Amino acid sequence: MAEVLNVRCCIAGGGPAGMMLGLLLARAGVEVLVLEKHADFLRDFRGDTVHPSTLEVIHELGLLDKFLARPHDEVSELRAVVGNTEVVLASFRRVGTRCKFIAMMPQWEFLDFVRDEAAMYPGFRLRQNAEVTGVIQEGDTVTGVQVATPEGSLQVMADLVIGADGRRSTVRSAAGLVVRDLGAPIDVLWMRLPKLPGDPSTTGGRITPGIFLAMIDRGTYWQCAYVIPKGGIEAVHARGLEAFRADMVKVVPLFAGRIGTLASWDDIKLLSVTVDRLERWYKPGLLCIGDAAHAMSPVGGVGINLAVQDAVATANILAGALADVRLGRADFTPLLAQVEKRRLLPTRLTQAAQVAIQNRLLSPVLAGRGSDATPMELPWPLKLMRRWPLLQALPAYAVGVGVRPEHVRSPAAAPAGL
Repeated sequence: MAEVLNVRCCIAGGGPAGMMLGLLLARAGVEVLVLEKHADFLRDFRGDTVHPSTLEVIHELGLLDKFLARPHDEVSELRAVVGNTEVVLASFRRVGTRCKFIAMMPQWEFLDFVRDEAAMYPGFRLRQNAEVTGVIQEGDTVTGVQVATPEGSLQVMADLVIGADGRRSTVRSAAGLVVRDLGAPIDVLWMRLPKLPGDPSTTGGRITPGIFLAMIDRGTYWQCAYVIPKGGIEAVHARGLEAFRADMVKVVPLFAGRIGTLASWDDIKLLSVTVDRLERWYKPGLLCIGDAAHAMSPVGGVGINLAVQDAVATANILAGALADVRLGRADFTPLLAQVEKRRLLPTRLTQAAQVAIQNRLLSPVLAGRGSDATPMELPWPLKLMRRWPLLQALPAYAVGVGVRPEHVRSPAAAPAGL
């Protein structure tokens, strides 16, 4: 017989959205259980960028100095080499936030930090090796989730379920929420190459006809994202590994002496890019946030930060009601609609910008394969930013802060240790 747990709020997914919301709700005195299907956070995540908007939230929680004591690098500019010309895409030094940089921190460090802070509150529980496999419903109302654990099946009954289980969300699928696909003409090949003494410390992009490569400086190695047309992996494989290595060296010559570390296709992971959004983010007893509500393109690396913003807005709107034991599921439903209304505009505008960049910049670049004889000119927006550096603050604000940034308004109870 399945074990049964009862909890005020159950969060499916221990990623940035789920863990940050768990911290904020526990801080407000809410009993919250986070279910994470993996045994730990030590995985190779795509996004290790903590943007100024998220750092502002951490500051508002009084945790910024403690957070920045964890291993990280600080990136105050994003640069790109277009053809043979280096340009500054965004300067965070011009953004009016406390932290004028992106913190490059492994996501497991970020999640470990949030977990440790949340664990100081008596209402917080994290259960790992616990995979949500479905939802429990009474009519149209979600009343809990089905969970698989190494010890056997588990039922978690909750007054509110939060789906924060990513772009392939089991929760949203099981609950019958409708997904709108916005289209993504690209996929990404994800790999790492050693970083050697004398390498520049520049996080940014390299663009040449037919090739778009993003490089993230992770201290001892380069994390690389090589953009290909959607569904183009078979064509890449057909050209062969040597041809792929040659393309990598062509766009980043400093890789010439180390490209052999890509010994086989096993060292190169395919990330299928999806941009989608739920038609409605909630139903009675259930709210989806983060990638479960809106899968973002990797353009700008803003997915983590949108997820954290969702968590802050959710806590601002729901924490007081969840802390009031007199209120139940029916009382929460209007508040779930408020969360969606609050976060829908930033999501729509960010996704629209990402889709425009995919279609108008990345697709034409990828279509230029084989046109090496034609010099690649700077797009006119980059020419303007090069001429008037003050304009570099605009993309920095769009990437680092975004539309309608959230601030912590949820109540705070003292941690158990205090």
